[in-house]
Amino acid sequence: MTDEPNKLRFLTIAQAAEELNVNQNQIRALLRTGELRGIQVGGRGVWRIGAHDLEDYIAEAYRRTAERITAGELKDDRESHME
Repeated sequence: MTDEPNKLRFLTIAQAAEELNVNQNQIRALLRTGELRGIQVGGRGVWRIGAHDLEDYIAEAYRRTAERITAGELKDDRESHME
C-alpha cells in the first residue's frame, strides 16, 4: 500500500524519466551506476523504481547541488542574470 491512494508505489523507467524531465537513457544510466535505486522484475531490462527511491534521489541531488554551490563549483543562475 502507498501513503496516497492515487500515487504509484513503483514507476517504470519512462515514468521516472517523465518525472525528472530527462530521457530514459539517463534513468538507465543512473540505475546502472546505483545512483538511483531500482529493481529488476521478471525479464531482462524490466526495471521498476520505487516512488520513495525517486524522492530520495531528488533530495540527495538537491543536497549535492547546494553543496557544490557553497563550494563555488556551481554558480546560481540568478547571479549571472543580475548584472
